[in-house]
Amino acid sequence: MNIYTVLEGDNVDAIAQKHGISVEALVWANQIEYPYRLAVGQALFLPKGIDSTGISDAGTGPFAPREISTETLSKTISETSRQAKQTLYSFGYAYPFINARTLNQTLPYLTDLYVFSYGFTEEGNLVYPNSDDRWMVAAAREADVRPVVTLTPLGADGHFNNNLVSALVRNPSVQQRLIWELGRAMQERGFLGLNIDFEYVLAEDRQGFVDFVRKTREVMNLFDYEVSVALAPKTSADQKGLLYEGMDYRLLGEAANHVMLMTYEWGYSLGPPMAVAPLNMVRRVVEYALSEIPAQKISLGIPNYGYDWPLPYERGITRAQTINYAEAVQTAIDHGVEIWFDPTAKSPYYRYWQYGILHEVWYEDVKSVQGKFSLIQEYGLLGAGYWQLMNFFRANWLLMEEEFVILRK
Repeated sequence: MNIYTVLEGDNVDAIAQKHGISVEALVWANQIEYPYRLAVGQALFLPKGIDSTGISDAGTGPFAPREISTETLSKTISETSRQAKQTLYSFGYAYPFINARTLNQTLPYLTDLYVFSYGFTEEGNLVYPNSDDRWMVAAAREADVRPVVTLTPLGADGHFNNNLVSALVRNPSVQQRLIWELGRAMQERGFLGLNIDFEYVLAEDRQGFVDFVRKTREVMNLFDYEVSVALAPKTSADQKGLLYEGMDYRLLGEAANHVMLMTYEWGYSLGPPMAVAPLNMVRRVVEYALSEIPAQKISLGIPNYGYDWPLPYERGITRAQTINYAEAVQTAIDHGVEIWFDPTAKSPYYRYWQYGILHEVWYEDVKSVQGKFSLIQEYGLLGAGYWQLMNFFRANWLLMEEEFVILRK
């Protein structure tokens, strides 16, 4: 087993000794900070084949960031085991203001880097990100990772406006202008692909959206640019709701080179406390998608975040705080509470008190991610796409490295 759940009385020394790994490797792999405290119920990745000789401090003191050499990582997987593994198309979304260190730590595990985001006006003029993204493109290409433009209905005012989707898909001349400007920007900035991420497509724009994706793909493929589309997480063809009615899985699967299922946000900031991506619901979306789209064109969306809700929850009033993996674990440690694992959602959660207010936390850990990897393997899906890459979750990437071979096209 490559995952261990912390028990009462455990410490990093005892766990490392029990599993035949170095303390340095255990601490490094799980981003455990000095004085190396643990929470009961915390899931730890056990980095087999990595010892203390391959780990070096990029600074001084107990809080110094730890690095591992590429040579050491490559030694952890034999050529025989590589040949037996499923290949994986691995990508994630990132804003141009991502920390450079975080990006450089993540790139070795990616096939593509989706830069978020470019928008457009009602006239079809391309809207560039507020922050310069050219450094990200350069870093990705240096790491042999394809930089991909993400197109969203982001207006010139810096706000998302889904009326822009209707203005685009209902007007061929607007589409032509936007596709031309996208192509020019991609060539000038060195992008190698396009991702279309439109949410809340109106039911009456369903076919128009498909036609726009198809037209864009036909043009972009002429220049060897692949086009992917993000799909809201449907469980049936006739699912009601603004998020779903404009999404035709079968036709969009045919129109694009490949798709990503946005299988997250069941638990969200304004909703009641629950898992962000409960595996039982994720499975239902995958099974429906497979009835409409070939497995080799489907990537599974995976959240790289969680939420902290103050209780009691009041609809329209309560707002959860977004947290990352490290923050979620540290909060449990600081408050001395046990982390539980929901057997249906396959997701960690816990409760704690602070300043007289009870909180409930749901997040993703290496154990919940392993469940999603197993789903990818079970159905032979193309890959895994992360929303988002702004925080580094090392155990996730090490587990991926152990279970898959990253697909380099």
